[in-house]
Amino acid sequence: MRRFLAFVKKEFFHIFRDRRTMLILIGMPIVEICLFGFALSVEIRNINFAVIDPSPSEATRRITERIAANEYFTYAGELGSEAEIDDAMRRGKADVVLIYGNGIADALHRNGDSEIQITADAANPNAAASEALYLTQILQSELASNNRGAEMPETSAANIRMLYNPQMKSAYNFVPGVMGLLLILICALMTSVSIVREKETGTMETLLVSPVKPVYIIFSKMVPYFTISCFNYITILALAYFVLDVPMAGSIFWLTAASLIYITLALALGLFISTLVEHQATAMVFSVILLMLPVIMLSGMIFPVESMPALLQWASNIVPAKWYISITRKLMVQGVEFRYIIKELAILAGMTAFMIMIALKNLKNRL
Repeated sequence: MRRFLAFVKKEFFHIFRDRRTMLILIGMPIVEICLFGFALSVEIRNINFAVIDPSPSEATRRITERIAANEYFTYAGELGSEAEIDDAMRRGKADVVLIYGNGIADALHRNGDSEIQITADAANPNAAASEALYLTQILQSELASNNRGAEMPETSAANIRMLYNPQMKSAYNFVPGVMGLLLILICALMTSVSIVREKETGTMETLLVSPVKPVYIIFSKMVPYFTISCFNYITILALAYFVLDVPMAGSIFWLTAASLIYITLALALGLFISTLVEHQATAMVFSVILLMLPVIMLSGMIFPVESMPALLQWASNIVPAKWYISITRKLMVQGVEFRYIIKELAILAGMTAFMIMIALKNLKNRL
């Protein structure tokens, strides 16, 4: 045991001495979580809106001012006619245009029929849909305020209620995904590169003839990365909660348990990759191809798995990050009880056990 701990201490020393490795291990998670949390957002902001108002009134002025006061919109002025819409959108002056109908004030006070047309630039369909939705919600609110005590018409839009993320913050979606990406990528990449480096420099043979069993030598190289990954997990969680305001609605115990299983799986993947390659560059390429791309594309980190073709939905089931990200979202955002994550946790544990067996089998064959 003393010799094993000596090897672990040696590996820690090598990691702390290499500034580039430390930058990847410690700096990368902080940069990525802040980047995804602040810079990358699916929220549509700074929407330039213009209006066409053939019969100006107090009602139309109030609606326009209410939209302009919203944090998502910027008032771009009034257009003279519908013929100017195309030019305004081509020049980037307006992203969306509200066209008030004649007699809108009477219509609002009479029966709530708004007689307002929304014209959006659908060159970006997702943005156009969001812009139209935002405007519809503001108009419905104004519609309701003008008809207090009156029966709303059947054509009025339904009341929309957003559970778990009422403010529609992108960080609620991205943080669990970034956790899944960073933990598996850093663990697997650095573990595989560390072991392959020893083979590439020829020092692995020297280590293997030492009194310590070969398996213990390999494990001694994995322990530091397990420890650092646990530190990264705590760092990401702290940044998410205190900086990005992502809630911790569920059990921190089960989230930590799932994360430890996931980190162990990532270490096993790194060990498995190290048994397949002989050079550090190859190990890095393998890690990116086998881990980074599937996590980004197939885990549900960015794109909903349910929207993918059936073949890709099936393929996503073998991506460990899919199950970990699902657990993280359910616990952090939805605050579910343990019984709602049993399936994902069992699959993740099964994948971990299977990967450890495969990695150790390959390792014994190589040593």
